[in-house]
Amino acid sequence: MATLFAPKQFSPVEDAENIKRACLGFGTDERAIISILGHRNLFQRKLIRLAYEEIYHEDLIQQLKSELSGDFERAICHWTLDPADRDALLANMALKKIIPDFQVILEIACVSSPEELLATKRAYRFRYKHSLEEDVASYTEGNIRKLLVALTSTYKYDGYEVDGDLAHSEANTLHEEITVKAYNHEELIRILSTRSKSQLTATFNKYRNIYGTSITKGLLIDPTDDYLYALRTAIRCIRDPKKYFAKVLRNAMKMEGTDEDALSRVIVTRAEKDLKEIKELFLKRNDKSLEEAVARDTSGDYKTFLLTLLGHQEN
Repeated sequence: MATLFAPKQFSPVEDAENIKRACLGFGTDERAIISILGHRNLFQRKLIRLAYEEIYHEDLIQQLKSELSGDFERAICHWTLDPADRDALLANMALKKIIPDFQVILEIACVSSPEELLATKRAYRFRYKHSLEEDVASYTEGNIRKLLVALTSTYKYDGYEVDGDLAHSEANTLHEEITVKAYNHEELIRILSTRSKSQLTATFNKYRNIYGTSITKGLLIDPTDDYLYALRTAIRCIRDPKKYFAKVLRNAMKMEGTDEDALSRVIVTRAEKDLKEIKELFLKRNDKSLEEAVARDTSGDYKTFLLTLLGHQEN
């Protein structure tokens, strides 16, 4: 479930005018911007952006970029974007890092529905004038390239039907390849990149039932191997994305120096989907709530905005 609190009744014109008013003068009223955009759902934000452009002949995103800065600016601009456009931007940013962040690509490819992934790829092509698969291939190499290109290139079946015999057969295939350390074998990548989430979940469960351990533990033979880490990440994103995102949040705030990119990415992209369940999982695995952790590790308007998306209500 979502953590976002959005009013049923609102006026996009009034919101656009109030945002513009918050940007006028010598100082920006960041709290006013948060109180509006932090409490509007996707449909409402789209209408606000359209109203803003119609009234002021300016793009709201560009206005926010010019008035705000730092982690707060990036988070609220990503929040205001259409989800497909946002994922396209996040993917490009991840690939353009000095060391490409393939984890972001895996999240987009493995957690998104087929239609969501297709929309992201269309948005990517519109933004950057070439395909997501093309850039993935250009900025990665070796086995990671094979895996990421395969995962971003397919349009999977999205139904709930499961073939039990196939799950049994492919669990054996996966075990054989893991046992002989044939991690780069085309069969492993073929199974992960073409089978539906329901079918893969059945295969992973069958693997555990037959061999008494999870498939990800079988891929822990070398914890420092980036390709094996990518395989484990893909499997976790497919098998239990909420649990995966709870772990991403924990890792983002347990290191020395908060990983604001990961923290913002999870909260912004999941606030209208399943962040409530992710919060519950986070609390179970940690000695504090997600709100407490965010409040401890962030500050200023950035902290206020993230807490707003988490459903925190100021007294």
